[in-house]
Amino acid sequence: MMSDDFSPQFEILIESKNIDLENLDKEIPILTLKNMVFMPGIPTPVNVGRQKSLKLVQDATKKKKLIGVFCQKDSKLDDPQIDDLFSVGVLAEVVNILEEGNDSMTVLLMGAKRILLDEIVSFDPYLKGKFTVLDDIIPPKADKEYKAQLNSVKDLTLIMLDSKMNPPVFVLESLKKSKDYNHIINLAFSSLDATPAQKQLVMACDDMKDRLNKLLVLLNHEVQLLEIKESIRMKTKVDIDKQQREYFLQQEMKNIQEALGGGMQDLEIADIKEKASKVKFSPEVKLIFEKEVKKLERLHPQSPDFSTQMTYIQNILSIPWNSFTKDNFNLKRAKKVLEKDHFGLDTVKERILEHLAVLKLKGDLKSPIICLYGPPGVGKTSLGKSVAAALSRKYVRLSLGGLHDEAEIRGHRRTYIGAMPGRIIQSMQKAGSSNPVIILDEIDKVGSDHRGDPSAALLEVLDPEQNFAFHDNYLDIDYDLSKVLFIATANNLGAISQPLLDRMEMINVSGYIIEEKLEIAKRHLMPQQLENHGINPKKFDIPKKTMEVIIESYTRESGVRGLSKKIAKVMRKLARKIAEEESYPAVLGLADLKEYLGAKEYSKDRYQGNEYAGVVTGLAWTAVGGEILFIETSLSKSKSPKLTLTGNLGDVMKESAILALEYIRSHAQSFGISEDVFDQWSVHVHVPEGAIPKDGPSAGITMLTSLVSAFTQRKVKANLAMTGEITLRGKVLPVGGIKEKILAAKRAGIKEIILCQENRKDIEEINELYLKGLTFHFVEDVQEVVKIALLEEKVKNPLSIAGNILA
Repeated sequence: MMSDDFSPQFEILIESKNIDLENLDKEIPILTLKNMVFMPGIPTPVNVGRQKSLKLVQDATKKKKLIGVFCQKDSKLDDPQIDDLFSVGVLAEVVNILEEGNDSMTVLLMGAKRILLDEIVSFDPYLKGKFTVLDDIIPPKADKEYKAQLNSVKDLTLIMLDSKMNPPVFVLESLKKSKDYNHIINLAFSSLDATPAQKQLVMACDDMKDRLNKLLVLLNHEVQLLEIKESIRMKTKVDIDKQQREYFLQQEMKNIQEALGGGMQDLEIADIKEKASKVKFSPEVKLIFEKEVKKLERLHPQSPDFSTQMTYIQNILSIPWNSFTKDNFNLKRAKKVLEKDHFGLDTVKERILEHLAVLKLKGDLKSPIICLYGPPGVGKTSLGKSVAAALSRKYVRLSLGGLHDEAEIRGHRRTYIGAMPGRIIQSMQKAGSSNPVIILDEIDKVGSDHRGDPSAALLEVLDPEQNFAFHDNYLDIDYDLSKVLFIATANNLGAISQPLLDRMEMINVSGYIIEEKLEIAKRHLMPQQLENHGINPKKFDIPKKTMEVIIESYTRESGVRGLSKKIAKVMRKLARKIAEEESYPAVLGLADLKEYLGAKEYSKDRYQGNEYAGVVTGLAWTAVGGEILFIETSLSKSKSPKLTLTGNLGDVMKESAILALEYIRSHAQSFGISEDVFDQWSVHVHVPEGAIPKDGPSAGITMLTSLVSAFTQRKVKANLAMTGEITLRGKVLPVGGIKEKILAAKRAGIKEIILCQENRKDIEEINELYLKGLTFHFVEDVQEVVKIALLEEKVKNPLSIAGNILA
C-alpha cells in the first residue's frame, strides 16, 4: 500500500488551463464522440471523421474557442440529436492537430471542466448548445475515508497497468509521482477498459466520494478479469510444456525401440500383416487392403490420421471374409430342435426345413428373406435363435425399433469424426462368419426423418439380387450378404413400405388357442420360471384347470408373454413363502389364485344371447389378436329421421353403416319392410366399448343384419357370429385375420360363423384343431346372410313399427 502522504517530486506534464467561467460564451460548439468518454485534466487524442466534426474542429482552432465534448449513446448514429447524447460531458480545448488527412484528422483535446448539456440550439454547420458548468464536491483534507479511497484507486490502477502488456510509461510515471488528487482519479478513469455507459456513470457523480466508490467497483472488476486471464495463460503454458515434454519422451522411446529392432508402429503393422495373411480375402479386397496398409506405413504415429487409418484397417480385418460355418443337413435333428423350442408355428418350421433340404441337394443356395408377422408374444423373435441352432449357424439379433438414421444401416463415411461401419457390418463382425442367421427385429417400427429413411437402405440388404454386393459407406468395399439368412419380425404389415414387403417372404405367425397356450405353459413357461426362481419342480405345480383360469381371466393376448409374467408373479410370491419358511400349496388351486394374482382382471368375452332385436355378434381383428364385438341398433320415432353412429368408429366403419342402411332402403320389400318406416323412425347404431377406436370394413354384414333385425323385430340365430365387407349391390367381400377371429369366436362360445365364399380357402389352410366345434356358412350375397342369421320368430315385446309387413 502507498502511504497517505503523497510526496512526488514530479511536475505534471500538462496542467489544466485556468478558465474564466464568467466570460464563457453561452453557446458552444458540440463535438460528439463514439464509444469514448474522458475526464478533465487528461490530454486525449481523438480521431475526427464526420464532415460536421471536421468543420467544428477547424473553426475552434482558428477562433481558439472552447468546445463541449459529449459521448453518443448509440455509436451507429451519424447525426445524433440531444436525446442520443449522454447529458454530462467535458468542456475542452483543441490543443493541437496531430495528423490531418483528406477525410479525417487526429486532434489532441484537453478537458477543463465537467458540463451539463441543457439544450441544442443549432444543427448547422454543426451542433451548438447551451450548457451548465458542474462543480465537484470535494471532501476536506482531513477526511480519512476519502484518503483511503484515493490510495485504493492508485494501488488498483498501478496493479491493472502492471498486468497489461506494454502499459504507457507516461501514465505510470505520472500516477506514481502525482500529488494532485483530481489528476490521480482522472488518470485511473482514462486507463479503464470499461464501456462508455459505465464510465459515464462515474463522470456524472458530483460528489468525489461517490465518484471514487463507482471507480473502485470498475477497477476491482478489471483487476479480477486480468488475474483470471493471467491464470489461464499460465495453465496453457504448463499444458504446452507438458505436451513438448511428452513429445520429446516419445521421440526418445522411438529411438530406443528402433535401436532394439523396430518401433511401435512397425510392430503394429507387422501384426496387421500377419493377421491379414490368415484372412480369405477376395483378389479385389486384398488389393484394397494392401493399398490401405501402405498408406498407414507412410503416416507418422503422432498424426491424427494414423489412428483413423489404423481403426479402418482393423475393421476390415475383423469382418469374416469368405468364412462360413458348416450347415448341419440332418433334417430330423433340425426338426427336433425346432419342435423342442417352439410349440406350433408349423408353417415357419416347414419353410426352414424346405430351405435346408434344397441346400442339402444343391450344395449352394441364396438364403431366403423371411418375414414373420403377427401379434406380440407369439415367439417370432425367439424362433430365430431356434432356426440358427437347427442349422448350426451363428445367431445375431438386430433391433430396428425406433431406428431413424440411414447411416445406422449403411455406416458413416470416413470423412466424419467417429465414423463407424453400419449395424449390418457390425452384426457380421459379431457373428464371425459369412452365413449367420440375423434377426431383423421390429422391422415395422423403423422411422424416417431428415437423416434419411433406413427402410430404403434395407432394400439393398434384403434383395437377393443385390445383397451379394452390399456397399457400406464406411468400408467403401462391397460385401456379400447373399449367404446370410435374414429373418424379419413385425406386428403390423401396414407400417412397412411396399417395396420392402415385396422383397420378403411373408409368413403369418398367428395367436394361440387355449389348448396351445396350456401346452406351451406346461412344456416351456413353467420349467423356465421354476428354474429362474430357484424352486424345485417336484415341490410345486400349476394344474391344467388353474392354468386355464389364469389364461382366460388374468391375460388377454394372442401370445404368451403376459402369461409368462403371471406365472413369474406366482413364483415370486411362492419363493418368498419358501424363504420365510411359511407353508405353501404344492399344487396351486383355483381358490389360491386371488392370494397369488389378485382379483380377476378380465371377464371372458361371451356370447350375450339373442333376446333383443338389432343386436348381432361380429368378429374383429386387433394388434393383440381377434375379438368379438356387438353391433347394436335401436329405433326411435322422429319427425326428421336420421342415422346416428356412436362407439368411437372410424370413417370406413361409418361408411359401412351408411352403405348397409342404403341397401336396406333400396331392397326394403325383399326384407319385408315398408318404405314408410324410413321416414318415421330414426336409426341409432352403437358399438360398445366406446373408449376403444374401431375401424375397417369387416363389420359390413354385421351392421346390415343388425339393421334388418331392428326394422323387422326378428330374432338373430343363437350362438352366431359373422364378418365380411358389403358392396352397394349387396355382394359380400372377403376380409383378413380369419384365424384370429375364429380363435376369438371359440373363446366366446360361438358355434356358427358366416364368412364370404372367398374366405373358404383361408379356412382350409387352418389346422382342424382350431375349427373343432364350429360350423361355417359361406355366402356371396347379403340376402343369404339375412336368411341364415335371422329367424322368423319375433323378439319378446317387439316394437310396433307401422308398415312392417311381418308384424
